[in-house]
Amino acid sequence: MKKDIESLINHALGSLKKAGTIPADLTIEYTIERPKETSHGDFYTNVALILAKACRQAPRQMAEQIIAHFPTQPFLDKIEVAGPGFINFFIRSEAAASVIADILQQGTNYGANQSGHSQKVLLEFVSSNPTGPLHVGHGRSAAFGASLANLLTISGYQVHREYYVNDAGRQMNILAVSLWLRYLELANQKFPFPSNAYRGEYVIAIAQSLIDQFDQQYVHPWREISRGLPQDEPEGGDKEIYIDALINRAIELLTPEGFKLFHQAALNAVIADIKEDLAEFGVSYEEWFSEQSLLDSGAIDKGIQALKAAGHTYEEKGALWFRATSFGDEKDRVLIRANGQSTYFASDVAYHWNKYARNFDRVINIFGSDHHGYIPRLRAAVTGLGHDEKALTILLVQFAILYRGQERVQMSTRSGSFVTLRELREEVGNDAARFFYVARKPEQHLDFDLDLAKSQSSDNPVYYIQYAHARICSVLRQLNERGLVADEAIGLANLACLKEPHELALINLLGRYPEVIEGAASTCEPHQIAYYLRELANALHSYYNAVQLLCEDEAKRAARLCLLRAVQQVLKNGSQILGVSSPESM
Repeated sequence: MKKDIESLINHALGSLKKAGTIPADLTIEYTIERPKETSHGDFYTNVALILAKACRQAPRQMAEQIIAHFPTQPFLDKIEVAGPGFINFFIRSEAAASVIADILQQGTNYGANQSGHSQKVLLEFVSSNPTGPLHVGHGRSAAFGASLANLLTISGYQVHREYYVNDAGRQMNILAVSLWLRYLELANQKFPFPSNAYRGEYVIAIAQSLIDQFDQQYVHPWREISRGLPQDEPEGGDKEIYIDALINRAIELLTPEGFKLFHQAALNAVIADIKEDLAEFGVSYEEWFSEQSLLDSGAIDKGIQALKAAGHTYEEKGALWFRATSFGDEKDRVLIRANGQSTYFASDVAYHWNKYARNFDRVINIFGSDHHGYIPRLRAAVTGLGHDEKALTILLVQFAILYRGQERVQMSTRSGSFVTLRELREEVGNDAARFFYVARKPEQHLDFDLDLAKSQSSDNPVYYIQYAHARICSVLRQLNERGLVADEAIGLANLACLKEPHELALINLLGRYPEVIEGAASTCEPHQIAYYLRELANALHSYYNAVQLLCEDEAKRAARLCLLRAVQQVLKNGSQILGVSSPESM
């Protein structure tokens, strides 16, 4: 109906331009919205208020002229001018009910649209360092990213899901040396395990696999390893110096090839675990992009050369700098250190150079909120590379805070004291985890209530929505048990029977679904779908309790069953976007 009203308005504007009432070259942006009060109609527009200023006319007079140029439309009951010049549209009830036929005909395609115009979008999300299993904080980015990808896809975008694997940095070296030290422990070497190494049980499991494969081949006595190092781990900032010294000693004793074996074993095991975990969570990717590949392919040099060629770099004290301040960053950024080593920022530049080199129209990065400081420098880099900064969207996701009762669970990857995403899923189930993660705006804090997620009550939103779907399935089963038939043709021919307030409320909600999808896609807000589904479920439960669905009147019964099946389809369509199942019984 919204599209039909938009066509009416555009037709009227064309007529007014031909009549000379408004300038022929005038372009305006107006809105069509649903009013909060049903007494104000089904839709309203501000087009007259926008035009009045440009045409120097009173808004209400402008509104009357627009209405006068509307062609007659059978779906409209009436049109009225309200307030300072808003135009209100009232839809005929039988026209509104036609959405039921649309849903039953379109099925899983109901709500799909082409607002994305086939734009190619690269969506990067999660991209957690492969130094350990995913924890509950990463789960929120996973659920949000996967739901956003589904939402954009159904809205006509070509979405490429990507996970950026940080496999070339210092943290991976720390994980590799942590693995070697656990390997030495399993070989009965005695020494103090560094407090800032990775201490999780998963490291011991990988170490055991290497013992099983190589036995004592990579064992060196601790006295040889610790030669020249402090006998005990130092305190404060010297801890980082100590772990770096252990990395260098490992490379020296194992040789670079031997150290690479531990590095690769750790990387392979952790990535395999992450892939399996995400797959079980319903999250998939078109590509797992390796940071190391940027080094191997020369992309880092190419990205830096692109900035150089554009005149955005300079040398100072032996280092190469990017003039990030020219593009709004708080300070310039080092690309190449004085020792010739490229920085992590240089890898970021190269990665984004690579993204645009793959001809994506739009790039969306989903970061944890702790990466807020990266936004100005990345925008500066993208602009410096010659791209419109609007082609880069950066969305921040607050980490979820998990509570067991009143106790908050602390999480730290290095210490190993964290709750994994897998543990959360096993406790509350995939459906509850996916829904709870996306039920709020991503930038808002999320306190994950385990007890609520597991409860079977109306207070649990995912249970409430799934129960609505299951209730409809139950009604359809009762129909068969009574030997009755749901004749769709009779139902669609008698939609005018649907006059109860609860029925009209459901029809109104069903008509809104395509608008919710398109709006949520344009703002990258999957939580709008979660809000909508809960509202639709609430309307269904109220309807179920208010009327006799399997009534004696065949025409009315058939119409009500068509309405129920339409609600069932929309509940399923929306839940699928969020990665939540729609059970037939509960």
